[in-house]
Amino acid sequence: MTERVARIAAPVATGILLLLVWQVLSGVKIGRLALIPAPADVAETATRIGGVVAEDALVTGGNTLVGLAAGTVLGVALAALAAWLRPADGMLAPVVAAIAVVPIVALTPLLNTMFGASAQTGRQMVAGIAAFVPVFVNVLRGLRQSRPVQRDLFLAYAATPGQQFRGLTLPVALPYLVTGIRIASSVAVISALVAEYFGGPTDGLGTAIASYAKTGNAAVAWTYVGAAIAVGLVFFLVTVLIEHLVTRRRPV
Repeated sequence: MTERVARIAAPVATGILLLLVWQVLSGVKIGRLALIPAPADVAETATRIGGVVAEDALVTGGNTLVGLAAGTVLGVALAALAAWLRPADGMLAPVVAAIAVVPIVALTPLLNTMFGASAQTGRQMVAGIAAFVPVFVNVLRGLRQSRPVQRDLFLAYAATPGQQFRGLTLPVALPYLVTGIRIASSVAVISALVAEYFGGPTDGLGTAIASYAKTGNAAVAWTYVGAAIAVGLVFFLVTVLIEHLVTRRRPV
């Protein structure tokens, strides 16, 4: 009981502390301008324009979800190919390494030009590319975790390749998959926001943050920043829950 209370109290106390720090910093001024708007101003703004912010949050969340799904499917498929074919592993390794260091800021304008500035496709592809790398790396590692003695045991029982996959390879690799998705979800949210910030259609949280930051409307800009944090937390918590369910049911 005490441990459960501590687990709840710790984040609550952290949130209160952050609000106090925020309130103190809002009183700091650079010239005539406040460093950041007060929490009350942001809360009032969020109440006033909450509907519009929610619509933009759905756009960002949708771009993230599409990118995460596409990156996961591609990552799993190519990781499986690399695990079973050594030549494929040798060819994919430098490609994945190159993708991992591609600057999103440079990639976004190119994709927006390819698919049109009015389409969400470029943003979704940016999120998908970012999500692909952690999924690929984790799944490939998971597919290689089964030990030779375990595989020999399945062969001794004349197990078919399908039975070996269902009974050994998949259960061992599944926790690595959900861990990769958890990492990829956060990266995909950040990448989608950055892609929105640097061009494309006029909707989305990243576009709004860029627009209101340039006009000096700090309270509205910080309201959208809060919404972006909320979107990231939703994806993170959902993937953490999935990871917990998968690892809890994993046989010892």
